[in-house]
Amino acid sequence: MRKPTLGEANLGALAGAVVGGVGGLFAVGIAPAILNRKISLLFGTPILGLFSWLICLPVGWFLGGQVGPLLGQLFRSPSAEVTGGVLGGLVPVTLIALWGWYMVLH
Repeated sequence: MRKPTLGEANLGALAGAVVGGVGGLFAVGIAPAILNRKISLLFGTPILGLFSWLICLPVGWFLGGQVGPLLGQLFRSPSAEVTGGVLGGLVPVTLIALWGWYMVLH
């Protein structure tokens, strides 16, 4: 089984970057939007959203590029590689969303 190199371009990395980038834009605003029931609060902190995007996109690329090919080889399917990339991209988004939730509640 071949291990993917760091930063290698593959389907998992692409999926991780897409999920990390899009999710990173909204990760900080999810908690205030849910708690106050106003969708406009998703965009209430644009500078933090930009910083979140700048963090989530490369981390999603990296994690998706590592997890995706491993799942793709395990299940022998390109769909599994994309699924692994999506899961890798969700990790930084989830961590930043949980941090945003913590900041709203405390």
